[in-house]
Amino acid sequence: MAPNGFRQLQLNFSGMGCWLALAIGFGLVTTVGVGWLLKSLLILVVLLIAVPIVLVVGVQFWLRRNLVEGPCPSCAQPLTGFRTIPMVCPSCGVELQAKDGIFARAAAEGTIDVNVINVESVRTDAEDTDEVTIVDVDVLPPADP
Repeated sequence: MAPNGFRQLQLNFSGMGCWLALAIGFGLVTTVGVGWLLKSLLILVVLLIAVPIVLVVGVQFWLRRNLVEGPCPSCAQPLTGFRTIPMVCPSCGVELQAKDGIFARAAAEGTIDVNVINVESVRTDAEDTDEVTIVDVDVLPPADP
C-alpha cells in the first residue's frame, strides 16, 4: 500500500443484525402499541379456521346439486356420475345422460330405442336349415337431448 494514500475506515458489524432487528421491533411495539399485532394475529387465526370450513361446505353443497347416483337402465349396474357430463356404463358400454336425478340412455337424433321382450326361434322345415326368429319389442319414448 502507498504510505501517502487515502486511509479507509473499516468497521465490522457482523452479529449486529439480530440486535438491530430486535431494537426496531421493540421501537415499533412501544411506539404503535401491541393492539395491532394482536388484532392481526386474531384475524389470521380466524381466516385459517374459517376458509377450510367454507370450502368444505361449498363443495358438499355443489356435490349434492350435481352428483347423480342410480342404476344403469340397461344392466342395472350401480353408477355415480355428474348431472351435466354424459358417461358410458363401464359394465355394458351404453352411453348415458343424467336426467331428473336418474340415468337414461343417450340416443342420437332419429334413433328408435326398444326393449326386447321375447325372442323365439321357429324351424320352418324339418329338412331345411332355415330358421325364423320372432322378436317382440316394446318401443321406448325418445330420449331428450
